[in-house]
Amino acid sequence: MDKAFEYLSQLNMTDVLDILLVTAVIYSALILIRGTRAVQVLRGLIGLALIIVLLSSIIELPAFNWLVGRALPTLLLALPVIFQPELRRALEQLGRTGNYVRFFKRNQENPVITALKPACLRLSQRRHGALIVFERDTGLQEYIDTGVQLEAVPSPELFLTIFNKTTELHDGAVIVRDKRLAAAACVMPLSTSSLSDRQMGLRHRAALGISEVSDAVAVVVSEETGQVSIAHNGRIIRRQDPSRLDTILNAFLQPQADRAKKET
Repeated sequence: MDKAFEYLSQLNMTDVLDILLVTAVIYSALILIRGTRAVQVLRGLIGLALIIVLLSSIIELPAFNWLVGRALPTLLLALPVIFQPELRRALEQLGRTGNYVRFFKRNQENPVITALKPACLRLSQRRHGALIVFERDTGLQEYIDTGVQLEAVPSPELFLTIFNKTTELHDGAVIVRDKRLAAAACVMPLSTSSLSDRQMGLRHRAALGISEVSDAVAVVVSEETGQVSIAHNGRIIRRQDPSRLDTILNAFLQPQADRAKKET
């Protein structure tokens, strides 16, 4: 205890700043990979490192230590490849100013939601399938690259045109970024989770899949039943009322800080 107080008494402002910067970097990295498959990879690497340290400290294993010493540089070189999507997402977020000014614009009406509400109502009545994915903190550029670039201003007519069965863009997802339709006909990762209802097809599995690997919110209109569902955080909520879709989506897309204030 005395040694701890002695060490703390020797800290100066530079040491405190150094500790705060390292903490901020680690915290930002954890926030970046939160909700992605990199979390499982990181857990595996940490578990492997702990096993290696314990074995090396308890038992003398010359051959094992030699193998670890030779493999460690290769593993360090492999880390950028393993975490390539997360590293690219970090650089994308640093290069985009939209995330930094979004806090000041959070109370403004979202034109995408305003356009999507009547579009979903008509798509549901016509039994035209649709999948709309809202990008949030986790970047979806790798999925945007699989589709047709739009960067279009949202409107009900545009949604209805994209998801018309006779168009080339209807078979895929529309990704929304910064209140614009970034791309259409995008390929989403399919969830491997079992769906309880057989009426939920590939669109529902794709919506669930993107919500499992990111913090995105996905809206699905079923081609079979016309029902509207919302997928978020690895769960799918069915039978949403299209006339209340704006209220529901604003609640899901609300920044976490605002949501916490309302709950308190």
